[in-house]
Amino acid sequence: MSMEKQVFGLTQVGEFLRNFLAKDSESYSEDDADLVEVLKKSEIENPWFTQESQRKALHNWAELFTEEKLNNWLKNYRTSKIQKKVGLILAGNIPLVGLHDVISVILSNHIPLIKLSSKDRLMLPFLLNKWRKLSEAEIPFEFIERLDNFDAVIATGSNNTARYLEFYFKDYLHIIRKNRTSAAVLSGNETQEDLELLADDIFTYFGLGCRNVTRLFIPENMDLVRIFESFTKYQDIVNHHKYANNYDYNRAVYLLNQDLFWDNNFVMLKEDQQLFSPLSVINFSRYSSLDEVKSFLQENEKDIQCVVANPDLGIDSIPLGSAQNPSLDTYADNVDTMRFLEVI
Repeated sequence: MSMEKQVFGLTQVGEFLRNFLAKDSESYSEDDADLVEVLKKSEIENPWFTQESQRKALHNWAELFTEEKLNNWLKNYRTSKIQKKVGLILAGNIPLVGLHDVISVILSNHIPLIKLSSKDRLMLPFLLNKWRKLSEAEIPFEFIERLDNFDAVIATGSNNTARYLEFYFKDYLHIIRKNRTSAAVLSGNETQEDLELLADDIFTYFGLGCRNVTRLFIPENMDLVRIFESFTKYQDIVNHHKYANNYDYNRAVYLLNQDLFWDNNFVMLKEDQQLFSPLSVINFSRYSSLDEVKSFLQENEKDIQCVVANPDLGIDSIPLGSAQNPSLDTYADNVDTMRFLEVI
């Protein structure tokens, strides 16, 4: 019964967000004004969290917080009978990236001990307090500076940080997440609309998320101009000073090193086998056979969050344009968080 009330509270949060995003500034209520203030302060504290990026994240969660989607997700799991404390060390690369872990812990009948990222300190507490206010059930959570007195841990960090986390939490049940990125495979037969959807997968959140595409596989005869043309709707991205700094720096390095690259004044394409690319750069390679692409993806599976491609390629992938719209049962690093929480 408690979970049903918690779910109801989340649906109310979803309704609040949908109403908020549909309004203009002249129609805001007092509650809306509080969220507006949070969005402004978040952007001041972290310039990567633009109003557009934050609203994109809120829109995604508003679409997920419906009774149907929440119940379809939760019906596959059982609620823990013994309440445990789960430490959450959250990332802050994109807005609300840690919210899925938080709601998973609460809906599993556990208590999240939340160590917020310094890059994302405001929006998640606002939404959790909103959930608590709109729910008729207890919504347990604690914000902490130092993790202590816990039963399990879910932590996200860089590859270097993850090594320390693995050692530090070796005696506890844990999920430790490392750096990942995403790839796209093109057939050359994509429409202009398809390629514009690919642009969404690349540029949403400035390319800072693990679900952002940093590596392209294209057929040997595909014209790069087609790809560049599909990117033009994001050309204003270079007006963001932090993104522009990355673009200018990487371009200067390539010029000094006399590296070959293709440039359209806001993003660069570089023929490179590396899966990870610097911000403002997309690595690509040309293939003659899809088998070689599949081999690369399999060999680098531990570093790939998702692959986007059209279904007719026969590759295990998600549709173009969907990378930044994961469902509730899409788990980071493909580790089922809810199943983990069942057994702690």
